[in-house]
Amino acid sequence: MENDNWSFKFTDLFTIPNILTYLRFALVVPFVYFFIKGVEGAQENYIYSAICIIASGLTDCCDGFLARKLHQETSLGRILDPAADKLTLISVAVCMVIYIPRLLPLIIVLVVKDFTMLVCGFILLLKKIPIPASRWYGKMATVVFYISVGIIIFLKAVCNYENPVLVMVLFCITTLVMVFALLNYSKMFLDIIREDKEKKKSNK
Repeated sequence: MENDNWSFKFTDLFTIPNILTYLRFALVVPFVYFFIKGVEGAQENYIYSAICIIASGLTDCCDGFLARKLHQETSLGRILDPAADKLTLISVAVCMVIYIPRLLPLIIVLVVKDFTMLVCGFILLLKKIPIPASRWYGKMATVVFYISVGIIIFLKAVCNYENPVLVMVLFCITTLVMVFALLNYSKMFLDIIREDKEKKKSNK
């Protein structure tokens, strides 16, 4: 059952889903470190960076499921989960631009999408409106993102294979899915704002 109040308990810090989210924050550092080392020529480091991003993706898939299964959905989790997603996304995006500079326009689209969602979430906070839980299209966009990055890193690390066309195709698909998620989240955001206004009018 979704928790729609903004009460915070100290024990919320130590729920299993939130601990998994902390792990995603922590995995950003070794991912960036090993990826940059790989770009510099230490090929085996790509494998370590791939392990980091796969682990991050798995924890991202599990935390929401466990939150519902264990009845550990919290307001803190609803803030931390998308924050971890966006930090990971931006970190990977920067690494991919270093790896393939011509991907910059696509990366800008991804960053704009996540920045827009952060602004919407901040507006909800200011209006003291509970941030809704992640939707399937948001998770789908994250999964597609991780799969695309995982394939690129795997081919580079394990097969020593580079195909600029494949990289571009994967990132185009990822961008389309991200834009789809952004449009749906934007609609949900506008609906929430409209419902809040109507609720305040009816209470006057």
